[in-house]
Amino acid sequence: MQVVGYETGAGTDDPAALLVAVDGAVDREPLAVGRELSYTLGERRCAGTFDGADHVACEAARAPYCEAHDSTWICARCTGTCLKAEMDCHQEHAVYLAAFAPDTFKVGVTKRRRLETRFREQGADRGAHIYTVADGRIAREIEAEIAAETPLPDAVRVPTKVDGMARTVDEAAWEDLLAEFDVKDTYAFDYGFDLDAAPVAETLASGTVRGTKGRVLVLERDGGVYAVDMRDLVGYELREGTSSRELQSSLGAFG
Repeated sequence: MQVVGYETGAGTDDPAALLVAVDGAVDREPLAVGRELSYTLGERRCAGTFDGADHVACEAARAPYCEAHDSTWICARCTGTCLKAEMDCHQEHAVYLAAFAPDTFKVGVTKRRRLETRFREQGADRGAHIYTVADGRIAREIEAEIAAETPLPDAVRVPTKVDGMARTVDEAAWEDLLAEFDVKDTYAFDYGFDLDAAPVAETLASGTVRGTKGRVLVLERDGGVYAVDMRDLVGYELREGTSSRELQSSLGAFG
């Protein structure tokens, strides 16, 4: 079986999951808190393609996707000038701010109906809705203007998010940022972690699930706590049984 994707989930009743392909079918492996995973990572290759149920395998060595199966969402590169043959983002969009502990903030765009889901997909600790506009083009123009006029990026790297997982948001800095905008609504998210230190970044699929935060899976194993970027699992074959390789120890293990 091969990991061919993942879902970030939307909370306790809808946990994150790994998408695993077996003989052309794709199964959802929920990552509920407390679940014991016991897999060893085998070879990694292209994850191929799937339409939500049926999987077409690919033997290319490049992972997670080969050139034939790699695709970049063209809208992610948009700054207001549509890169498609015909613009199709005519739904209401929101421009938002997101906070990641302790003091990393970003600006972003999403369809209005997906706003809260988008915060959870990214693992944001706080969120703020600052504009509602008629379509994606206008939203991207506003996003680009904010990014050009402020130090706010439009993306935050996973290692930065992991580093802040045992910390809280700098509320004073967040409120100072919000004061610069006409905020329509704010959001706060609790992912249920109780960590003494940031987890250690590793790529593994064995241990007790402590939870997920965006695409980061947190596992406890052998007294340590580990953060796994689920995108780094895509393409790997999974074998039953836990690897005996030694892992880095988290600082919390020595407390």
